[in-house]
Amino acid sequence: MHKTIVSDTSCFIVLDNIGELEILKLSYGNILTTQDVVDEFGKGLPQWVEIKSPLDKQFQKELELELGKGEASAIALAVEIKDCTVILDDLKARNIAEKLKLDITGKIGVIIKAKNKNIIPSIKPYLQKLKNTDFRLSSILEEFALRESGEI
Repeated sequence: MHKTIVSDTSCFIVLDNIGELEILKLSYGNILTTQDVVDEFGKGLPQWVEIKSPLDKQFQKELELELGKGEASAIALAVEIKDCTVILDDLKARNIAEKLKLDITGKIGVIIKAKNKNIIPSIKPYLQKLKNTDFRLSSILEEFALRESGEI
């Protein structure tokens, strides 16, 4: 059985902005997200994205004291799912998810996964597309990504 993947808003936004939303489906299959994430995204998501609400609304509200609704709802949902990875890029959200012992990846991790599964031949064009948006890609993160994907 495949690990369940929960995504926050930023992953959808950035991959959609570079025309590569499908890379999520190709890398992971179906993705879970929340209605709060869909609302933040602001447009329809593909059918392979399942919308599910966290059961513990109080926990989500507590997370919202420190995070945006999308991130809080994604983390609250991920906590409730056994064997789950949550896609987060915001540092504060990642730190909270780590404290909750969640498995975390980010947009760069999604692209590395696609390369390692031979879905894409190289991550370099995807990194360049990201640089052409408002996504901040540090040289350290870029070097890490290239190393993890075997491209340096």
